[in-house]
Amino acid sequence: MAVAGSLPVPRTPRTTLPTRIAVVGLLGLAALLVILNRAYRTGEMVLASAILRVVSSDGVHLAAQRQTVYFGLGSDKPFGLQMSPECTSAFLVLPLLVVGAVMIALRPRIAKRVLVALLIAGVAVIVVNQLRILTLVGLIEWLGTDRGYYWGHTLLGSMVSVIGGAAALVLFVWLSTRKTGDER
Repeated sequence: MAVAGSLPVPRTPRTTLPTRIAVVGLLGLAALLVILNRAYRTGEMVLASAILRVVSSDGVHLAAQRQTVYFGLGSDKPFGLQMSPECTSAFLVLPLLVVGAVMIALRPRIAKRVLVALLIAGVAVIVVNQLRILTLVGLIEWLGTDRGYYWGHTLLGSMVSVIGGAAALVLFVWLSTRKTGDER
């Protein structure tokens, strides 16, 4: 029953077509990350080999079909690193995509902020994983194969991943939920 003199308030849809597309797109990207994980890992090793060629004076070889980069080829301690499924940054990016999709579905008005935050946090996670690879390579070259791999993969590399991944998550949450100047 309407009150005399009041106009009905038009209802606006909770989500718009662009926000629905963003949610479906993020969930689709998450699914592709799982389905095309091998290709993603290959891309990570292509990037790692390019960085190693810049910072290393020894030979570097990429075996892309095996997601493996060989380094130290001109030295007496050549070594190959293979990007296994559990060492990829994909599984740190994956939860960000799913959480981002949920955030946009629940609060469509923050979609732009969430997408920008996802881009920044995703790049941060990829950079952290490359830093982890470089740390591992450096420790293998410095401490030798056994000790360098142990310290670089098991301890220091894991710390770099955990701390970097946590920092990226905090950055994502902060960027996507903070109030901007015009919202205060």
